Amino acid sequence: MYEIWLVLNIVWEIALGIWPLLAGAAAIWVVIAAMAWRHAQADWRAALPGSLLLGAIAGAAAFLVVPSLVGSSLGAMGYWVDWGNLLAIACGAAVVAFTYAWPLLAMRSRPPSPGVS
Repeated sequence: MYEIWLVLNIVWEIALGIWPLLAGAAAIWVVIAAMAWRHAQADWRAALPGSLLLGAIAGAAAFLVVPSLVGSSLGAMGYWVDWGNLLAIACGAAVVAFTYAWPLLAMRSRPPSPGVS
């Protein structure tokens, strides 16, 4: 349990150091989501599968790439906390990719025309 608390504290301290970047990313997402919400022909339901796929691809890529980005490898990870952290980072990347992709793809989608089956 101590390891999990330590990781959460480290993540919090990193977030405090880059809060302007995080705030900017959140503001950009709010603008994108508002544009999609106001877009008359946005089709959220049709965009969901593609967004989920992009999120899954981003998560898988993060799972494979992050260890080498920090000077490690998958083979060097022997402790369960290492695997838990890597999985959490990959899930975070997947959620961020999905969160940005969904409104963008919804604006690209076109709902079916009435009378077309």
